[in-house]
Amino acid sequence: MAPTPILLYDTTLRDGAQAEGISLSVEDKLKITRLLDRFGIHYVEGGWPGSNPKDVEYFQRVRHLELEQTRIAAFGSTCRTGSRPEEDANIQALLEAGTSVVTLVGKSWSLHIRDVLRTTPEENLRIIRESVAFLKSHGREVIYDAEHFFDGYKDDAACAMATLRAALEGGADTLVLCDTNGGSMPWEVESIAKEVRAAFPDIPLGIHAHNDSGMAVANSLAAVRAGISHVQGTMNGYGERCGNADLCTIIPNLELKMGIAVLPPGRLAHLTRVARAVASIANQSLYRHAPYVGRSAFAHKGGIHAAAMRHNPLSYQHVDPKLVGNQSRVLISELSGRGNLLSKAEEIGINPQEITDLPGVLQQIKQLEHRGFTFEGADASVELLLHRARPGYTPPFELLDFMVVVEHREKRGLFAEATIKVRVGDQIFHTVAEGNGPVNALDAALRKALLPTYPHLAEFDLADYKVHILDGDHGTAATTRVLIDMQNETRRWSTVGASTNIIEASWIALADAIEYGLICGSANTAK
Repeated sequence: MAPTPILLYDTTLRDGAQAEGISLSVEDKLKITRLLDRFGIHYVEGGWPGSNPKDVEYFQRVRHLELEQTRIAAFGSTCRTGSRPEEDANIQALLEAGTSVVTLVGKSWSLHIRDVLRTTPEENLRIIRESVAFLKSHGREVIYDAEHFFDGYKDDAACAMATLRAALEGGADTLVLCDTNGGSMPWEVESIAKEVRAAFPDIPLGIHAHNDSGMAVANSLAAVRAGISHVQGTMNGYGERCGNADLCTIIPNLELKMGIAVLPPGRLAHLTRVARAVASIANQSLYRHAPYVGRSAFAHKGGIHAAAMRHNPLSYQHVDPKLVGNQSRVLISELSGRGNLLSKAEEIGINPQEITDLPGVLQQIKQLEHRGFTFEGADASVELLLHRARPGYTPPFELLDFMVVVEHREKRGLFAEATIKVRVGDQIFHTVAEGNGPVNALDAALRKALLPTYPHLAEFDLADYKVHILDGDHGTAATTRVLIDMQNETRRWSTVGASTNIIEASWIALADAIEYGLICGSANTAK
């Protein structure tokens, strides 16, 4: 007998949007809907049509999307106590949303029935039963979310189970067990889910987990082990308080660890792209250490790790990153060994045999990091160190002198002027330029000196400039680290400088950024 397929239910647009710092426009919600449909998600919960005009507009517009497989669900609560569903504005809004699927939430915990609804268990059962039945009578697929089910079950199992029976009596298609406060442990979830599965052997059951105790993904997988076949969550774990169960972790765990195919063939390889696209639309930085999809998920920094990876990539990776659309990265730092540099050289297309003094480069990196440099986010600086270690390497320019003056004059105000002398081949250029600050003036003076020889330098833009104070207890004598991002039309690269003199730190990062761009910046692949 084939196992029951697992259906994925995404609530990023409703529960995920309740996360602090996330506000999705209607256009944002439609973009995410298209992404999730193409990715292979079975259900997308669009919002709560009875709560705000934005969700009303979303449900009006989503009808016109041509979706491959995703079913759109409207979310709402049971009718109010003492009322009938046909008289309830929230229930009517669910019908007016026009979705084929409605997700209805009701109370399962005696604490909520008593202290929040302030009603009797009997009345709670009535509003669950009648609300579900009313929606079913209008031809809707009804998914019943049993709010706080695990807390309610642990407090009064008979009361919690009675709410599920009431939903079934009303005709609910799926019963979802919710760990709404996110405090349950995996062994509790698995045990309780098994008991519910035994009580309702032929009814589709679901899990909806929150992450307040850091267990949302584990609880979702434990529920699947117990026989649950409907899994709710959000992309990147967005959600109220500590977030919801992260589908970006659940999905690959189901497919790669538990052997349960939940996406159409080939779609898992799009996971990283989809996760990052949703983060971009939500105006969030994707957590770099997120399992499977984070930028650091397959990054290797320790020298022993990098050396082992050269012999077998599985030595320090639990899966092939390509399976989820991610990639391995080798980081360079004071913790690096020879293997890190060998892998980095191969990654950027340098034959390691050309570098005659690899231990010397490694020692230089360790000394620079001791002085305040960091190379993890400055790949271009690492690549320059490797290029400079190749026999016959000739830099495109050489600094001879520079001077920076910052003045405040009564009539002119504050301004900066930089004078720079550089050697390019057998020529020496001596230029002066003004700027709105010392670094801007240095940048202008250097470009003025180099542009006659390297006209494509005009295509380089300073994209980002970050300053970090490393030892603030030293006051104005503290070591300063400067990170610079430079870009042209085809790629972007990062360099680093560090010094107790902020001008020197800035110059090191700026000069390296321009040198790297002149020797490597015309390539078509982004770094």
